[in-house]
Amino acid sequence: MAKTANINIRIDPETKSSAEKLFSSFGITVTDAINIFLRKSIMEGGLPFEMKQPRYNAETEAAINEARAIMDGQVQTTHYSSAHALFEELNAEKDGE
Repeated sequence: MAKTANINIRIDPETKSSAEKLFSSFGITVTDAINIFLRKSIMEGGLPFEMKQPRYNAETEAAINEARAIMDGQVQTTHYSSAHALFEELNAEKDGE
């Protein structure tokens, strides 16, 4: 048996589970995927993909910030008991214009 070395990493359980599902669809384990990543990095002499910050237009940035504020509880949102109730309110707003 070939000699191996251990690498211990900490990762949130949801990411681990998603990665396991993804890689199992290819017939490989997370360990196999990490080995592929490391070998490819060595072959490339760096990360095997381009790293850059995503660039969004102002409207998308505003939507992202609003979604984060909603998730953090900083912005109050309206809740509807059903889709029908939502559409009734939307129609009432439309008729009131």
